[in-house]
Amino acid sequence: MDGILSQEEISALLNDTGSENATQNTSLTDNEKDAIGEIANISMGTAATTLFSLVNRKVEISTPVVSLATWDDIVEAYERPCVFIRIAYTVGLDGNNLLILKENDVKIITDLMMGGDGTNTDGELGELHLSAICEAMNQMMGSAATSLSSMLNKTIDISPPHADLIDLQENVDEGTIDEFLKNPFVKISFKMEIGDLVNSTIMQLYPISFAKEMCASITQNMEQDAAANASVTPQPEVKPEPQPTPQPAPQQTMQSQPMMDQGMMGQAMQGQPMMGQPVQGQPMMGQPMMSQPMMGQPVNVQPAQFQPFMGDLSAAFQKENIDLIMDVPLEVTVELGRTSKSIQEILDFAPGTIIELNKIAGEPIDVLVNGKYVAKGEVVVIEESFGVRITEIIK
Repeated sequence: MDGILSQEEISALLNDTGSENATQNTSLTDNEKDAIGEIANISMGTAATTLFSLVNRKVEISTPVVSLATWDDIVEAYERPCVFIRIAYTVGLDGNNLLILKENDVKIITDLMMGGDGTNTDGELGELHLSAICEAMNQMMGSAATSLSSMLNKTIDISPPHADLIDLQENVDEGTIDEFLKNPFVKISFKMEIGDLVNSTIMQLYPISFAKEMCASITQNMEQDAAANASVTPQPEVKPEPQPTPQPAPQQTMQSQPMMDQGMMGQAMQGQPMMGQPVQGQPMMGQPMMSQPMMGQPVNVQPAQFQPFMGDLSAAFQKENIDLIMDVPLEVTVELGRTSKSIQEILDFAPGTIIELNKIAGEPIDVLVNGKYVAKGEVVVIEESFGVRITEIIK
């Protein structure tokens, strides 16, 4: 009644304010989700290019899907043991993020990095695999941090990644992995394809506070750019000077023709040619001699005549100098015989298998030069080597 709030009313107001702040700190607006998705899309696109250079395979990462999740959601999404890779931001941003990869995907990536074909995935995941995937993520997230620096217009650096193999089917205390996993966090899902070897889903986990910090940095950067653009004084528009209108060319009329035309026409009536008309046997003014003839006028066409060639034709048909190619080496092959076998018969070959050829004992063998059949011969022994005695030249 006197305008003084009771202790119960003050506690109720404080509880309402606290619950409102807690709701804001544990949720994201649609604009914030869009901003985080754009950041992740650019960052992971750069990381995919880096991974391509490490595994020498085509790497495709789909558009990210941003949502809020809890630790129970992650346990339900992954059944097999997973590799958790923890990356902390040391400069520019204050926060951590986690990358989750499947165990088999890590084996394939590390095998490709070591020069394999990605099929050597037997055995357990050991320290060698974890060390190799940490190096890959160090380079991938390093390039992603460079892209993020350009977006936020400030220097961003990361710490060396740390990887652990975790079986989510066991009772795992999420706090031992990272403290922010105890509360709701931001989950960014990507579909990753590496050639025809990997077609899987990877996850990137952020604290909500870290995601809001990135969104605030982007908003601040956009406002600074807008203020910088607004401070630029616009230049006055320069109007082009009007061009003079061209005057039309004077038209010639029949009245401007001299009276001489009547006299010329009269001369033409008397058998004299008019100006511009050809006289018989002479070309028209401004045209060559062999222009189109007048209708009915005969054309004198004669075959072309050339002066006889008086040079020595024997020089054009001299024998080629074969001495120029005497040193060219040729491959000589001696073929004992041939046969054809099926794939099954070839697979049954073993030491001691006898292959029957199409040659009869004592029949001449074939001699080929650069694959061309040129002669026949017989096999002889020269000291400790085989030789061939030519018996017939094939023409």
